[in-house]
Amino acid sequence: MFGIFLDVTQRKQAEEANELLAGEMSHRVKNLLTIATALTRITSRSAATKEDMAHELTSRLIALERAQDLIRPLSGRKSEAALLGDLVSVLLAPYDEKGATVRIRVSVPKTNVGEKSSTALALVLHELATNSAKYGSLSTACGTLDVSCNAQEDDVLVMWTERGGPPVIAPAKLEGFGSKLMHRSMAAQLGGTISFDWSAEGLSVTLRMSKARLAA
Repeated sequence: MFGIFLDVTQRKQAEEANELLAGEMSHRVKNLLTIATALTRITSRSAATKEDMAHELTSRLIALERAQDLIRPLSGRKSEAALLGDLVSVLLAPYDEKGATVRIRVSVPKTNVGEKSSTALALVLHELATNSAKYGSLSTACGTLDVSCNAQEDDVLVMWTERGGPPVIAPAKLEGFGSKLMHRSMAAQLGGTISFDWSAEGLSVTLRMSKARLAA
């Protein structure tokens, strides 16, 4: 009796990689639709006329396009290193509203973000902003967001603090694709961690990254 054994390891790995890519693409498309809806709602709160709304919404969508370029540079175009404060400001610019109260405050010392790490960090910040626009402080007119940074010897800590949004309800488990994507990016590409604190005052997120990885 003769038997034939086939090694399907590579094929299995390729199938799993394709499934992961398809899941990420689907998640990104849903995120973009959510953001477009949120930006329309945000713009309608401050625009006095339909012309103003059209102008402001167009400006925000252009800012969103710039943010997308940070996350996924165009094919054939080399991404460049950036400053952490600039990276955060560009990503959050579409959600900024004109008014007497400052809604989004970014206080980050001059810190370099390398070409490789900028994509991973932009992805994480983009995910946080999407969730905030849908569920958190950026979903309401009176909500605020503070992003600050604390550099230590070997690590860089970025604190994301939301206040004034809807009542905070901590999820039973963080099993969504977006959550897994953030944890994977922080650990694998930035040598760090992400932690969440759903307090009564609002969501607080701490990103801890390796200083060496961030500059790479």
